[in-house]
Amino acid sequence: QVQLVESGGGLVQAGGSLRLSCAASGRTLSTYVIGWFRQAPGKEREFVVAINRSGSRRYYADSVKGRFTISRDNGKNTVNLQMDSLKPEDTAVYYCAAELQTTDYIGSITSDDYDYWGQGTQVTVSS
Repeated sequence: QVQLVESGGGLVQAGGSLRLSCAASGRTLSTYVIGWFRQAPGKEREFVVAINRSGSRRYYADSVKGRFTISRDNGKNTVNLQMDSLKPEDTAVYYCAAELQTTDYIGSITSDDYDYWGQGTQVTVSS
C-alpha cells in the first residue's frame, strides 16, 4: 500500500498563491492516478483535479480551471498542486488520494474510487 502526506497549506489573502505537495511512501507513485479533493466546513468532499500515471493527462474541476495546476514527479514520488488567484471559496481542507491503475486512464472524479488518502492540509483564503 501507499502512504500519502500533504503539505503546503496555510493562510493567504484572496488573489494569492499556495503550492501544495503530496508525498508518497511505501510504493512507487507511478502506478497510481493521483487526485486532489477538498472539503469545506459543512460541505461534502468535492473533486478538484486528477492526473494520470504518466502525468500526460489532467482533468480539472470547472471551479479551479485556469487557476490551479497539477504536476507530478514520479522519480521523487511527489505530486504538486499550484494554486493561483485564490478565492475565499477555495477555503477547505485539501486531500490527495491515490487510485491504483494499470492503464494511462486520466482518473476518477469520484472519491469512492480512490484507494488511499492523505490526512489533509488546511487552506484558508481571506477576503
